[in-house]
Amino acid sequence: MATLRSPGGCNWDRKQTHKSLLPYLIEETYEVRDSIDRGAYAELRKELGDLLLHIVFHSQLAREESLFDIAAVIDGINEKLIRRHPHVFGDGEVETTDDVNRQWERIKMNEAHRPRLLDGVPRHQPALNRAYRVQEKAAAVGFDWPDMTPVWDKVTEEVDELREAVVRSDAREIEREFGDLLFAMVNLGRKLGIYPEEALRSSISKFTDRFRYIEERLDEAGVALHESTLEEMDRLWDEAKARKI
Repeated sequence: MATLRSPGGCNWDRKQTHKSLLPYLIEETYEVRDSIDRGAYAELRKELGDLLLHIVFHSQLAREESLFDIAAVIDGINEKLIRRHPHVFGDGEVETTDDVNRQWERIKMNEAHRPRLLDGVPRHQPALNRAYRVQEKAAAVGFDWPDMTPVWDKVTEEVDELREAVVRSDAREIEREFGDLLFAMVNLGRKLGIYPEEALRSSISKFTDRFRYIEERLDEAGVALHESTLEEMDRLWDEAKARKI
């Protein structure tokens, strides 16, 4: 990378900045995720290499700016892992995964650059993921219901409040209550050990596959999609469902 960035290197690489590389970094991250979702581990090896390239690239840019280099990046994560795992690298003792999470958050809070618990949750990540992480961090310090009963009650409460807002036709309140319901559902998923982003992606894929089945059967029958009736599409949907699509 240093050679690519040098005067005799690649014009494209030499023009890049931390900001200009961001879209590619995000794209490579999603490609890693796609490989994992499909169980394509030969591709995963390649995609991890592409992602690693971006870590090296950003580190080289920082080195040129006299900020840090790749060695400092690696040293930093090594030091953090040791510091936040005293039960492994020191004489600390924890018994459960929840204990590990609480210890992690407690150590993080004692670090000077993290004055508030939720400051560590990036604002620009997908909202479902951010909601999950916010709730997870709050739970790690004890701000959580001890059992499922109040979680179910909260979901029911939010559904009722959304219904009431719809009856009143208050657009702002409807949006607010809809958001509260989503947040409560994320919390329910968290308590059930379900990652909301993964669950929603699975449902989207299922819907896409079943709708594609509808289109294919209509094509075979010589019927255009926009000319089909809801009843016909529902029948084909149920057929796809029966076939475990």
